[in-house]
Amino acid sequence: MWRYVRGLAAPVLLSALLVFLLQSALLSRVQGEAAFDEAALREWVGESRVFRETLPGLVRDYLNLAGQENALPDQLVVQTQAIEQQLEALGNPTKMYQGQLPLFPTIYRLEVRFPSQPDLKQHSAAKQGDSESVSAALPPIVWESGMLRPQHSRQVRVLEYPLLGRGDDRALMRVEYQLHAYNRRQHEEQAATQRFRWVLGLTGAATALALFWIYLVQRRERERERARLQAQQQVAGAQRRLLEEELRRRETERLHEDTERKLLEQRLATQVAEQQALELKSQLYANVGIMAGSYAHNIKNLLVRPNDLLRRCLDADGLSGDQKHMLGEVRETLATVTERLHQILRTVRRDPSRAELAPVDLNALLRETERTWHDLAQEKWKLTLTFELAPEALMIAADLSHLQQAVENLVFNARDATFEMRSRLRDQARRGTHADTLPLSADLHAHVPTAVRQALIAAASWKGMVVLRSRREGERIVLEVQDNGVGMTDDVRRQCLETHFSTKRDNALYEGQNTGMGLGLSFVAAILRHHRATLEVEAAPMAGALFRIRFPVAEKHV
Repeated sequence: MWRYVRGLAAPVLLSALLVFLLQSALLSRVQGEAAFDEAALREWVGESRVFRETLPGLVRDYLNLAGQENALPDQLVVQTQAIEQQLEALGNPTKMYQGQLPLFPTIYRLEVRFPSQPDLKQHSAAKQGDSESVSAALPPIVWESGMLRPQHSRQVRVLEYPLLGRGDDRALMRVEYQLHAYNRRQHEEQAATQRFRWVLGLTGAATALALFWIYLVQRRERERERARLQAQQQVAGAQRRLLEEELRRRETERLHEDTERKLLEQRLATQVAEQQALELKSQLYANVGIMAGSYAHNIKNLLVRPNDLLRRCLDADGLSGDQKHMLGEVRETLATVTERLHQILRTVRRDPSRAELAPVDLNALLRETERTWHDLAQEKWKLTLTFELAPEALMIAADLSHLQQAVENLVFNARDATFEMRSRLRDQARRGTHADTLPLSADLHAHVPTAVRQALIAAASWKGMVVLRSRREGERIVLEVQDNGVGMTDDVRRQCLETHFSTKRDNALYEGQNTGMGLGLSFVAAILRHHRATLEVEAAPMAGALFRIRFPVAEKHV
């Protein structure tokens, strides 16, 4: 017997817990119904309209009008009457049709109160010339139904809340109401039915739980006997599971080893790919060096004969002083060309990644560039080469030969852009693009050739312009190379720094210049990377291009 008593203790405690939870649920339901009734009443008061305006809107306008210094008393009276009419319209239906509105509460009193507000108090005192409170200046607005109230005060409910919303206490709404007996009786009947159902269900659940618990107790005794008989089988099963677990562990280790092997193979493949990329890059530099060496060697061979002829002319008799001076200048120029060939050869044969950095004055390098190319640009390239340099020295850490080659490549690129711009203008002139500007009465056969000739003259007189600027911006040195050439599209601008990319291969001769290899800008980008410099490109079609380079200031000059 004691065994079954212990078995029933657990379901009895569980039943008590269920009763407690049921009581809490019923209490929450009743509270929820009261909150629902109050929410419905608030919505009715706040959303009903009589003058195309809700009660909160009328009260808000009333408070704003009362807070104005120039508000007239008549205006306040009109606004007060509107609020009173709104309250009367809200309460009258429940008074007149009390027996016909069984689902709506009976309204005994509607009141809008205005607590004291500092700003309204000051305004009221200023208008009336005294220190009356806002409560005296803004009295409550009340509507009374006049109906008899029930004898028990508990039947009348009171709802009071901020009319203008949470956090706005300028106006408080107070509603005194009573739910109809029909509604209350209906709610009580529904609640009693619901409680009966819950109690009936709880009793059935408790009975079923007790029977089930007794069944579990009996079954537990049988299982204990069965467990002793199955002990050996369980031991055998445990040993089998241990063996299976060992096999799974070994399989997991094997899979882990395979994964590590695959990762190692991927790393090796990545290293091989990086090595191949480095080899291709080295081959590129080697090819550039071989090509430059071949050009320099050929040019030096071509200079042997002119140097020999100059020597003979200078050794001959009968030359005037001016002739000897001019021939001497020619010899000095040829010597400069030969030295420059050696410098270019040393530059392109050395890998940009092995740059020898030293303090270099960027302005001095640009002045040397101006002395070298200014006259040639003006006389042969037919463009204006302008230098706008900072007044102070701009020291950067750079490889002089590499940096000089990079600057000249940018100048040559700008020169080619102006050549292409001039060629396009000439092509447009030859196609007679300006012929459509002639008057309709003009003889086209007589005027078109003249218009084309004028367009050709305008295209030929177009002047290319390349500007090099230098300045200091904080801890950075800025170099800009700008031209008024043909410009670039967005696609070309994004790819212009890639190796072997060029837009000039189909028309590679501009004023006798061989272009189209696609190595100049990529070589410049490689040099700037190893100078810890950044390159920005701004360009638009037929609107020129701007290359902006930012160098870090040399450390000992920071």
